[in-house]
Amino acid sequence: MVLLALPLLAADISGNWTFHVDLGGQSGSPKFTFQQKGEVVTGTYTGQLGEAKLKGTVKGDIVEFQFETAGIDVVYKGTIVNATEMKGKCDYGGQAAGIWTARKE
Repeated sequence: MVLLALPLLAADISGNWTFHVDLGGQSGSPKFTFQQKGEVVTGTYTGQLGEAKLKGTVKGDIVEFQFETAGIDVVYKGTIVNATEMKGKCDYGGQAAGIWTARKE
């Protein structure tokens, strides 16, 4: 018997997503638009802090992306639950941190 190691294919998160972000007492529902090619993700954040271009990666079911807005470096890290759901943690430049869930529109 021969076992072959197959690479885990990255999920494709391309499209429009609505996030619910809880920063410990403050919450918001920013919108993200993602374009994915292979493991590379680009897109746009639109929320309470304005609009910003983002970049990141998807490796298997792990997603990570970042953007800068209002002079703050924002990082989101999480897990792709299925084709229409993600969840994870975020850090707003060390000034605030929290958890997020997301649903594809």
